[in-house]
Order: sequence, then structure tokens, then C-alpha cells
Amino acid sequence: MSLTLTQNDLSHVVAADREHVWHHLSQHKHYETVDPRVFVEGKGMKLWDTNGREYLDAVSGGVWTVNVGYGRESIANAVRDQLVKLNYYAGAAGNVPAALFAAKLIEKMPGLSRVYYSNSGSEANEKAYKMVRQIAARHHGGKKWKILYRERDYHGTTIATLATSGQPQRAAQYGPYPDGFVMVPHCLEYRKQWDVENYGERAADAIEEVILREGPDTVGAIVLEPVTAGGGVITPPEGYWRRVQEICRKYEILLHIDEVVCGLGRTGSWFGYQHYDIKPDIVTMAKGVASGYAAISCTVTTEQVFDLFKDAPQDTMSYFRDISTFGGCTAGPVAALENMRIIEEEGLLENTTRMGERMLANLNVLREKHAVIGDVRGKGLFCGAELVADRKTKEPLDERHVQAVVAGCLAQGVIIGATNRSLDGGLNNTLCLSPALIATADDIDQITDAIDNALAKEFV
Repeated sequence: MSLTLTQNDLSHVVAADREHVWHHLSQHKHYETVDPRVFVEGKGMKLWDTNGREYLDAVSGGVWTVNVGYGRESIANAVRDQLVKLNYYAGAAGNVPAALFAAKLIEKMPGLSRVYYSNSGSEANEKAYKMVRQIAARHHGGKKWKILYRERDYHGTTIATLATSGQPQRAAQYGPYPDGFVMVPHCLEYRKQWDVENYGERAADAIEEVILREGPDTVGAIVLEPVTAGGGVITPPEGYWRRVQEICRKYEILLHIDEVVCGLGRTGSWFGYQHYDIKPDIVTMAKGVASGYAAISCTVTTEQVFDLFKDAPQDTMSYFRDISTFGGCTAGPVAALENMRIIEEEGLLENTTRMGERMLANLNVLREKHAVIGDVRGKGLFCGAELVADRKTKEPLDERHVQAVVAGCLAQGVIIGATNRSLDGGLNNTLCLSPALIATADDIDQITDAIDNALAKEFV
């Protein structure tokens, strides 16, 4: 460990944090009696806090972001050099790293061609929604303005993206929401809504039922995560995506894939949708695009979508009249270029596949050992273990016990995640694991060993 400052050296930092920082997703009453955790340094998959305590990070920065690990000097140096040369100009003009990263990104995404820059996943999705609405206004006489979203999926923190939140606790207390956003059923086979043999196709057919109910001429797009993330790490059942694609083509509905979590290697492919042989019209991404070294998000479209905004140059309202101030920062794309180089040259997609298989295998061993684990699922280094009070009835484990398991891992120096303050019906019961793509076999074993010990302690 290279941390040299002592706890006393950093006491003023902790005090300043307690007095002035408003933390995300946190009840601050707790900090009246307990110091907030303040991290000081990271290297690889490890973190150190102001007390000098070491942690193994199994959630890539807490929200599935630091894909290539901490302490990458080559990314920091690339950003530094670019900022000295040119730090910013508004996105109405181009810059060198933005052009180069867009070209490199499109190489990984056959069938898509255009990259619109902004700086967060929420913003990237908001841009996509605005595109759909403007297309409806200009090309469909104001019709096809509705956007479908899926139960248990999540797409961001703005009012519009929360209107497409399939996680009711996330959206609670922030309404009323704008009209035109319509939910379709989830596709989690472990908690299936229909007792049929071809569950995947049936779950997709439920989307068509919603389209017919709303009126196909009113529906412009559907936004879906390739693997549902914060809603419980839900991998799509067999036949689901093929049928979804068919339905979108049948009713001329744009297919928008939200890759904010799954993109840039998390599932073992460059993008999660690439596992399922589908051809999206819009793809959004953020988080792992630059592994958290700079803020960047992208809304990527086909040329066909792009062309809908340039067909009437004499019409001053025809172009996409949108801007993202910090979408003009050069740090994001230059960091993204180096991040992509690292993934390629270090073979991190292949490592993600191998280590993901190991993690799933380890979790399935734990499932045999601990009756509280009802289901194990995942893709690449993105895995979940759903905890239940009773395997036969699938009654969800009380969220207090789930969080006790998370705390039990933390006590062992391993940071894991879990669904929380997201879903109704007691369904905040899935442990979530998303270690960096650099994870080794020893890292994976340490993570699952910590879960094993925490479960054993909580359910003696």
C-alpha cells in the first residue's frame, strides 16, 4: 500500500465531509454518531480509507464503473496531456479525441454509426427520449411519441428517466411524471408470471400486448437493459430477445438498448446486446466507457435515425436542438480511448468471460451449501444471488438480513452490493457483484469466500 498519510493527518477531511458533503443514496442522520467512510486511494481492485483500512472492491466503484481498475497512470496521463492542449469547446464543434473515440467505438458496434456525447447515463437516456419525441413530432404527425420501459429496469435519475423507472422505490416521491411512458412486464423467469414452457417468448409477447393496448401508432420506442442491473441482475430467458426484435420491427418501434451498466466489457462482450444477436436503433452508455477517470456518456444511433434529423435543412427546427455543456469536455473521450486500448491489449473481455464463469460456479456451490440462496444468475463479471426465506415458496429474504450479509462482507474487507430502496414487494433481496474486468481467480474466490462466511454468520 502506498498510502502515507495517517488518520490524524486526515481527521480534518472526515470533519469537512461530515459537515459539508451531501452523499448520494445516504441517510445522513447516521453520520451524527458515525464517521462517514472516506476513501483516499485505490490501486487495481483495492481501496484504502482514511483509517488506512484495505478493501477489495467487488462493485467497481460502488456503481459498476471502474472497469479497468484503480490507479491507471496511462489514463490519467492521457487526460492531463489533452487538458493542457485543449480542455473544452462546446459540442457544436469537434475535437480530436471525440472524433477518434467515436470512430473507434463504432468499429465495435456494427450497424450503428453516430455518437452523441454527454456526461452521464441519465443524460444519455434523456437524449434518446428527446430524439424519439422529436422524430414523432416531425415524421409521425405527433404520433408514435410513447416510450415503453420494463418492470425492474432502471434508466436514470432525471424526472424523465425516472418516469421510465421499473423500480418504484427509486421513483417514489418525485412525481408527478410526464405522460407517454408505459411499463411492460419483467422477464425474470425465477419469478415468472406465466406458467409456460417457452417463458422467454411469452415474456416478450407481453410487450406486444401492451403495444396493442396502447395503439401501435402511438408507440415510438422501447428502452431495455440487455441484462437488468439494479433490478436484480436479470439475464434474459431463451427466446426473449429474438421475439422482442421481431415485435419492434413489426410495429416500427425503435429499439433502444441501455448499456450504461453492461457496456464496455462488463458481460464479456463489448456490449451486452451483442450476446443476443439483436440490432438496436439506439444504444446508450456511460459508467465503464472511461472507467470513471473522466465523465462521459454516449447516445449512439444508426444512420437511419441520424438521417431523420437532416432531411430538411431549410427547416430551422429540423435538427436535434440539444446540447450537453460538458459533452464538450475532451477529458472524457481521451480517457475512453485509453480505457478501450487497455481492455483490448490486456485481453480483458476474455478475462471477464473466464472469471465470470468462475464466479457463477462459486456462487452455485454456495447455493448448494446455503438454503437462503434461491437463485444465481449473471453474465460475465456481473452476477447476482437472490436470497430467500424459503426456497419452496420463494419468499424474499427480509432486506435487513440481506444488508447484514453485505455488512458481513464489509467486515471482512470485501465490498459487495445488493438491491436496496428500489423494488416493492420485499424484492430488494439480491446480492450484486461486479468486480473490475481485471479480477483474478484469487479475487473471485476472496469475494465468494466472504459471502460464504457472512451467510454462515447471519444464518447459524
